[in-house]
Amino acid sequence: MNGFKTTMLLAALTALFMALGFTLGGSRGAVIALVIAFGMNIFTYWNADKIVLRMHGARQVDRTSAPEFYAMVESLAQRAALPMPKVYIVEDDAPNAFATGRNPENAAVAATTGLMRMLTRDELAGVMAHELAHVKNRDTLVMTMVATIAGAISMLANFGLLFRGDSRSAGIAGLLAVFIAPFAAMIVQMAISRTREYGADALGAEISGNPRALASALAKIAGPAKARPPQAALANPSTAQLYIVPVGVSEIFSTHPATEKRIAALEDMAGDMGPPPSITAPAARRSALDPLG
Repeated sequence: MNGFKTTMLLAALTALFMALGFTLGGSRGAVIALVIAFGMNIFTYWNADKIVLRMHGARQVDRTSAPEFYAMVESLAQRAALPMPKVYIVEDDAPNAFATGRNPENAAVAATTGLMRMLTRDELAGVMAHELAHVKNRDTLVMTMVATIAGAISMLANFGLLFRGDSRSAGIAGLLAVFIAPFAAMIVQMAISRTREYGADALGAEISGNPRALASALAKIAGPAKARPPQAALANPSTAQLYIVPVGVSEIFSTHPATEKRIAALEDMAGDMGPPPSITAPAARRSALDPLG
């Protein structure tokens, strides 16, 4: 069912992209838009993780360069019955994290240095479990693809505003395309992200076994993350939906549910669960490159 909903949402965005193409260029414009949307979907499917990681300047780490952080992710991945993802650190004071990749076999998780400095070990484990939940639920590819198509719709709409023709009808159509199409794309994007964030919180709490640690992490980073978005989000706002907490936007336009509601749901979960397990595996040695060390 999750795959069916995903397909329908992506189809809706593709149809919206075609409708915008038709508004601006008639039947020929719709065909061109379909070809472009198809090409974007194929390209993004194979390159989503590389695009996102390069955009953030992420640095891949391993057992040697970041032993404790790597061991933490490894322990969580085992609890989630997932293949070991690639692990990255982003040199950014903004406290946030994200996951990317087209499937669990080709996934990557990343945390900023700001996040790793701000949180306790249990809180950081909760955040990384949330990101692994996105991987297990196969959210990462969809969120990246939706952001790509939604961004293209906005770009095409702005292009149409400049080249909409001289007739009155063409002018009206161009203006409608500029204001309605990006808003519709944003609504679809928010519907995907808000639903999946609740699911990732719940599954992430199950993976870590400590809902209160994730709730505490969300409470700590929500304000600072919104006040200081990652550099990649400032350059490309469509990446905002990738992060564990919303950045740089008001709640009504956020791709995430209100943090207070997420915390309340996690607190409810905590009441039904026993004592949290130990997540952080002991590292053989520390490294100066590991922010946890």
